[in-house]
Amino acid sequence: MSEREFEFKDQDFSRVKTIVYDYAGIDLNDSKKNLVYNRLSKRIRFLNMHSFSEYLDFVENQGEAEFVHLINAITTNLTFFFRENHHFDYLAKTVIPGLLKSNSASKKVRIWSAGCSTGEEPYSIAIILKESMPAGWDAKVIATDLDSNVVSAGQSGIYKMDRLKGVSEERKKRWFLKGSGSQEGYVKVKPELQQIIEFGQLNLMHDWPLKDDIDVIFCRNVVIYFDKPTQSKLFNRYADRLPENGHLFIGHSESLYKVCDRFELLGQTIYRKIK
Repeated sequence: MSEREFEFKDQDFSRVKTIVYDYAGIDLNDSKKNLVYNRLSKRIRFLNMHSFSEYLDFVENQGEAEFVHLINAITTNLTFFFRENHHFDYLAKTVIPGLLKSNSASKKVRIWSAGCSTGEEPYSIAIILKESMPAGWDAKVIATDLDSNVVSAGQSGIYKMDRLKGVSEERKKRWFLKGSGSQEGYVKVKPELQQIIEFGQLNLMHDWPLKDDIDVIFCRNVVIYFDKPTQSKLFNRYADRLPENGHLFIGHSESLYKVCDRFELLGQTIYRKIK
């Protein structure tokens, strides 16, 4: 077995675990030790440092900027358009018709993609809004993520063709521009979708500077990184921000069971606020 480039002691891993939990609420278990070594080694090499302890001292002294780099390095961002398509069908057929009635006075709808990754989810939501909302309504998507790199990728709106595997041919033609020449194999979302999405970097564990009322929250495949007390705190904060009967969509491997009793399960990881 080849020797590691950097020594990675148990106390180094413990420090990483403490940092990511305190900063972002992420609960790393021991099975992630190799992943943490492999991801952070690249950062240590990039900074011309010589050990994990030197790097972790740097993280703690540097503050916010390097915390974000560390979190970016160890969280995985993999998604595609219309992932878990039943959520988008339910949004189009049930949630939006309900909002057209409940919000008829304000003619305003806000959907929050919390943990938007590289943007495929908020753009999928934006497509549903464009296809479902009548003219004259103010409908927008707020898209946030802890990882500043993926937020930038989402803002650019440029994707490899394989990210569109869940998109019908009709939607591809309607909402995407095909790249040519050096951009062959890539697509760009049309500006009319970009115009209704507001991207921003946000730590869910910190204050939320969201000015608008939120009607629907998508928080899918985010809380898998959190322990139960952190999940409970987060879902209660979501309940505080949603109106009565507001909807929450979570990932297929996630559940609110024994975590938060303020939502009822409607099926297929779709929840409605009840208190």
